[in-house]
Amino acid sequence: MYLVWKFFALGFSALLPLVNPLGSAFVFLGLVGLAPIEVYRSLARKIAFNTIIFLIVVALIGSSLLSFFGISLPIMQVSGGIIIAMIGWSLLNQQDSHPSPEKTVAAQPAVTDSEIASLKSKAFYPFTFPITAGPGCIVVMLTLSVHARQPVITQTLLAYAGLLAAVILLSASVYLCYAYAPKIVRSISPGTVHGILRVVAFILFSIGIQIAWNGLSVLVPQLLRK
Repeated sequence: MYLVWKFFALGFSALLPLVNPLGSAFVFLGLVGLAPIEVYRSLARKIAFNTIIFLIVVALIGSSLLSFFGISLPIMQVSGGIIIAMIGWSLLNQQDSHPSPEKTVAAQPAVTDSEIASLKSKAFYPFTFPITAGPGCIVVMLTLSVHARQPVITQTLLAYAGLLAAVILLSASVYLCYAYAPKIVRSISPGTVHGILRVVAFILFSIGIQIAWNGLSVLVPQLLRK
């Protein structure tokens, strides 16, 4: 069970500042506009489900994709860890509480009531990708999926179970934030959201450094022996 909790904590803490359910709720509210609460809840269910499928597929095919291109585990740990640390650093130094650029690039002005029906066709793009789970989430899931590979198959399954639990819990938070976006935006100030994300961003930065160090601890001795 240790591996389950370990990778649950790694997955949830690494993905939380990237998915940013509270921050993304502001973008989602602007896209949907003055729609009935039932529309928000229906879209939130679809987006949460799409997020689970999207991240799990990335995690499952990540190892095979890296093997196809001949990328070793230590190299992926170093490169992925550096990218995760850079994402954490950029989030740590953000001047406002808005989501990352890849999420806001797809945002358009608020829709009218006559356009509500067309929102359902946008449940995956742009609502799921890139507004909810952007390119940063793909990098994190690829890195964590490779990091979850253990010497014993049962340990690997436990590690992936932890990642799955993290994705499900994160998607549940996406549903709650999106379904009740109008109420949340009225009750929570952007400054409060930004303060919480600063703390989580520092944790993300530390996780990136740790993953990169795990890869370096394997590569450096190999280099010194040559």
